[in-house]
This record gives sequence, C-alpha cells and structure tokens, in this order.
Amino acid sequence: MSVLLYRLGRFAYGKPWYVIGGWLAVLAAVVALLVANPVKLSNEVRIDGTPAQEVIDNLSVALPEASGGQGMLVFKAPEGARIDDASVRPALLAAVDAVYRHDHVIDARKALAQEAAKGESSPLMRAQAAVARAAGRPSSGKTPVPLQAGGQPVPGVTVSANGSTALMQFQFDEQTYELPSGTIDSTIKVAEQRAARGGLEVLPSATMMAIPEIIGVGEIVGILVAAVVLLVTLGSVVAAGLPLVIALVGVTIGVGGAFTLSTVFEIHSLTAVLALMLGLAVGIDYALFIVNRERQLILDDGLDAHEATSRAIGTAGSAVFFAGSTVIIALAGLLVIGITLLTTMAIVAAVTIAIAVLLALTLLPALLGLVKERICPTRTWHRARQQNAAAGHARAFRWGTRLVRHKYAALAAAVLVPVILAVPAAGMKMGLPSGASFNTNTPQRQSYELVSDAYGPGYNGPLMVTVSSSTNGQPLTPATLAAVTSDLRHTKDTTSVSLAGMNSTGTTAILSLIPGTGPNDDATKDLVTAVRDKSTQTSNEHQATIGITGFTALAIDVSDRLSDVLPVYVATVLGLSLIVLLLVFRSLMVPVMATLGFLLSIAATFGLTTAVFQWGWLQNLIGLDATAPVVSLLPIIITGVLYGLAMDYQMFLGTSMREAHIHGATAQGATIAGFARASSVVVAAATIMVSVFAGFIFNAQPMIKQAGFALATGILIDAFVIRMTLIPAAMALAQEKAWWIPAWLDRLLPDLDVEGDKLAQKIPLPRPATPQPHATAQNTEPAN
Repeated sequence: MSVLLYRLGRFAYGKPWYVIGGWLAVLAAVVALLVANPVKLSNEVRIDGTPAQEVIDNLSVALPEASGGQGMLVFKAPEGARIDDASVRPALLAAVDAVYRHDHVIDARKALAQEAAKGESSPLMRAQAAVARAAGRPSSGKTPVPLQAGGQPVPGVTVSANGSTALMQFQFDEQTYELPSGTIDSTIKVAEQRAARGGLEVLPSATMMAIPEIIGVGEIVGILVAAVVLLVTLGSVVAAGLPLVIALVGVTIGVGGAFTLSTVFEIHSLTAVLALMLGLAVGIDYALFIVNRERQLILDDGLDAHEATSRAIGTAGSAVFFAGSTVIIALAGLLVIGITLLTTMAIVAAVTIAIAVLLALTLLPALLGLVKERICPTRTWHRARQQNAAAGHARAFRWGTRLVRHKYAALAAAVLVPVILAVPAAGMKMGLPSGASFNTNTPQRQSYELVSDAYGPGYNGPLMVTVSSSTNGQPLTPATLAAVTSDLRHTKDTTSVSLAGMNSTGTTAILSLIPGTGPNDDATKDLVTAVRDKSTQTSNEHQATIGITGFTALAIDVSDRLSDVLPVYVATVLGLSLIVLLLVFRSLMVPVMATLGFLLSIAATFGLTTAVFQWGWLQNLIGLDATAPVVSLLPIIITGVLYGLAMDYQMFLGTSMREAHIHGATAQGATIAGFARASSVVVAAATIMVSVFAGFIFNAQPMIKQAGFALATGILIDAFVIRMTLIPAAMALAQEKAWWIPAWLDRLLPDLDVEGDKLAQKIPLPRPATPQPHATAQNTEPAN
C-alpha cells in the first residue's frame, strides 16, 4: 500500500496539471448539472415499512387529495380585538380566500359545496352528521367554533373560544418537498398581505417551514476558526490554505453531485447538511495530516519537497486511506436498517468521504507540486534547523511521559469523566421535532404556543385515523362511522373526533383525532397505542379496518424501528471496523481498546445531548431556549458517524506508535514517541472538526442543531479524553501485550505496510540535502 501510494504521490507532484485538470473537469460537470437542474430538498421524514407510513401510502391510492402536504396558519387578532370584530373579520376572510385560491393549495370549499348541493343524498354529508352526533362536544374547555361566511362554515378554519385566534388547516396537492420552489413562502405571503388590512398577525406552523439554509453565519464562523487553527498549526498561509481547498472542492463535488440527483431521488435537508459537515471536517483533517507529515520530512529529515510529498502520501496517505475506510464502513452500516432516509443519507455522506480521501491522495500532492518548497516559509525553515525533533515536540513528549508514568490515574480519570457525563442518557426520550423544538423568537415556536394556549396542545399534532370498509368494497355506513367515532371518543386523552374527508366511493373515511396532550407527550404516545389496539376489535365488530398516522404515530414507529435494528447495525459496524483495525495494527488489543473507548465517548455524547436539549441545561451557551426530545434518528446516525471519526484519530495516533515500535522502540517508548509525533496534528484536527460541527448548532432547524451539537461534543470527548488520554494510558498499562498477535493469525493477515516500513526498504531515504527554502529545480544549494 505505501509503495503504491508513494508512486501515486510522486506522479501527481511531478505532473500536477494532469491531476488538477481532471478534477477541474469533474468540478465543472457538477456545476453545469446544478445550473441545469434546480435543487429540490425535503424535510419529510419518511419511514418505509412502518404502520404510520403504510397508512399514508394507502391514502395516496384511496384518497389522493388527502395525501398531500399539510399546512397550518395561525391568525392572531390585534391586542384587545377579536376575530369577529368588523375591522378584523373581513381581512381574515380575505386571507383565507387568498390561501385557498393559491397555486397548489386544495380548495376544500369547492368539494364541500358540491356535497352540500346533493343534500341528504350525499354520503359525505350523512357520514359527517353521524360522526358529529357520535363525537359529542370536545372534552377541552377551549372548544373552538367554525368560522362562518355567508351563514356557512368555512372548511378548515376555526376560531378559538376566546375569539382572539383563528386556525386555518389546509392541504397542498403534493408533498411539501415536491412543491415548486417558493410555493410555501408565497402562500404565507399572500395570507400576510390580506391579513395585514385588519391588523392580524400570521404565524406559520412547523409544517410550513421552508428548507433551512445549508450554510449560515454559524457555519462560516466554524470554517474561519478552522482556518485559524490551520494557520497556527502549519505556520504558513500557503500550507494552511491547501486543506481548505481540498475540503471545499470535496464538498462541492460530493454534496453538489447529490444535489444534481435531487430531482430523481428524495434528498432530505439533513442528508445534505450531514454530508457537508463530514466533507468539510474530514477533508480538512486528512489534508492537514498529509501536509504536516510532508513538512516533518522536509524540516526534520532534510528531504526535498518532491520526495517528502511522495513519502507523506505513502505513509500518512495510507493512514488517511484506512481512516476514511472506517468512516465509510460506519456509514455503509446504515444500509442494513432499510430506512430510505438513512440509506440516502449514508450513501451521500460515504461518497463525500470517499471523494475527500481521493482528493487528499491525488489533488493535494498535485497542488504541493505547484507550491514546491514554499510549503515551508523561510522563518520556519531557519527555526527548524536550530531545533531538533525532540525539542520541537517537547510539550507533547512531556505530556505523553506523564500519561505513561501516571497511567492508573490517567486511565481512571479518562473512564470516570465520560461515565459521569453519560448518566443523563438513562432518561433520554426520543421523538421528532415539533414547533416546541424551535427557539421562542421563531414563528414556528410562537405559532405552537399560541395554538396551545388558545385551543389546547393537541391541536399542534392532530392524529389522522383512517377507517376502511372490509366488506368487499361496500361503502362504509353512517352507523359504522358513528360506532368507530364513539369508540375513539371514549379513548383516554382524546379531546375531539371529527370527519376530515371521504373518498368518492365511500369505502375510506378520514377522522381527525385531537389528543388532549402535545405531540411529544407520553400520554399522546399511549393514545396512539390504544387506538392501534382497537384495530382488531373494530374489524370484528364493525367490518372496518382502522389505521392511524400523524406526527406522534410516525415518531413512535421511527423509535421502534430503530431500536429493533440498532443491535444489528452496531454489530455490523463494529465487526467490519475491527477487521480493518486488525489489518492495520496487526494487534488484538489495540482494536479492542479503540472500540471500548468509543463506547464511552458515545455514551457521554448522548448524556450531554439529553441534558442540554431535553433537560435544558446550559442552553444559553449555545443560543437555545427550547427543550425537546432527542431526535429519533439521531442516536443511530451519530453512532455511525462518530465511530468512523473516532477511528480517524485512533489511526493517526496508533500508526505513529506502531511505526516507532516496529523500528525498535519498546512498547512504552513507542507510546511516548508516537504520541509526541502525532498528538499535535490530532489536537489540530479535532479542534477543526469541533469548530466545523459547532457552527451547525446555530442552525434554525432542530434536527440540524442537535446533530451539530452531538458531533461537536462527541469529537471533543473522544479526541481529548479517549484518544489523547485513555488510549496512551491503556497502552502503557498493557506494554508489549498491546502489540501481541498469535503467530498463525499474523501469517494469515496481509501486510498493508501503513507505517511505510516496506517503502523504506524498497526505496531508501535519500541522503539529507537541506535545500534552500523556496528552491527551484535550478537552485537547490544548501542555505547558509
């Protein structure tokens, strides 16, 4: 491996424009496709194979007009006024009319008028009357009343009991992510324009949230911090700029390539953000690791830039290749879950990581071929000549020595800290983001609280119950619907039940069930379970099948599905990654140590995420003022991603220790030497990753906010507590046993030569030359 990569690096350095031209062609193709195909992102959480999703899919066939995206607007009357005031009411009616007339909004008034014209012969009207009688009055004291226009109720619009608020619920003709760009924003705008005439404030719900910005101020600040860390670590603007170029090209090709397919495959906004976060972080880190190794070979070993680059690709590049492989394996493990959202997320992120690795191994040496000896500025060059390698790594050497000397205390502290931080994870609750998950200054949160106060918390997450005839296509009778409604109405924590629609044949009806509690409350989850338990009874007694979907039902199904597949996923990822680590380190204990350390860091990550987002601890530090359950998808995503990234640092530290060991150092000496050599770049790489991920904490989307926080804290704990403290202490405790492997297994394993030992034997180091900084091919005289 090292010899192959050495030759690849040497070619790229010597023929830079061949490599650069090839990547520029790929980049141009991606940009051209993006211009030709507009980007379509989704916020829909679709979980195939779950009961709630099956209900939605069945509705798309039986009642297509009910399967589109849902919208909800809240109209708030001016202070001291009421909705039915003469100065307010016309503006509200105009706003409602404008929304119903807007493109891609289904006008429920037309269907209602057509059914009303049929009178008693209308199956819908008879069913509606039967359901209304069986439902009785809502159990909540905040009983809303329909908005009236011309003596008739306006469908989908109710006024709160105190008259201060109106709630409009409607449907689009397509799922929100399939709507043309700007449809949601323009729908809100037309409502605001009409409502403003009466002083009404319009607040959209979380279902009306547009796709969040992918790059904002927080993300840009994170990248700037990464640039500062690179500058401090490498001491040169030129050297610091190369990792940034590699990362930006990588995410442009990786994420941009995914965007070009968004018209064919559904791309969730979290998919794009995760690929962007990972692409930026690993792209910078992998390039940093190689550039740092090249500079060491120039400054410490006196190699010219061409040879140093080739050897850096052969040695550090090997570590980058296998580090990237562990990340890709961890992401690919998500494919075993069988959830489309996670599958797409894993593929896009894995391809972005693979591109980052390829760029680091090809484009980076090509760029270094243009930079040549300028990778080391003159000041750094002269300072390096006056100091030996040990002095240059004195601080890391001293810290590594202390860890080895005080291994028991270091090991105890490194275990105790994550264990304490993991305690809140025992109380972790999972769910999907609702309006309550947003900050108080956002329309989504204000809408959520206004609806809760005026109507009741259940109106923020109505449940959709489908009733379908099970008698060979015979229509549902009013008596059947009345009986089902009565059963539902008397289920614990049900506020109200009403008929929301029926197909033309009368075989499928939709009931809107309003819970008495909020979308993420335990009582609402119990209500969903109770309704599902009634399914068999309803089928036997009323010859009708019922299904339930909605926000809470989807959240329950997601949690159940993920809890079932999590053990399989973890076993798959750990098994494959342990094989990779075994091949790289040729040791039994090192892969086990690395994996056990990861389990500590992931437990601490979930503990911190629970404490901050669910319990509300220290939220002011990250600009958050909302408590919410941990996003259901987050644990499995973070487990896979963080495992791959943790193994990056394990690879960088471990290969340095192994290199020292196979070159004759004792186990403890190799631990100290390897730590001193690699710790500075690991600290810089971890700082960069934390900075990039932390930038996403300030994204308005709760899913992205939680993902950014979990990844940032996870890297912080894993890099500094586990890799930089626990692993060296554990290696010192194990001593020579850390590198033990049975002889028979050692003979079976291929020698990947990540440390470059075969490279050194096949292509010996040239005689040190200490060339002039900024030297060219025509000027390589030693500096004075």
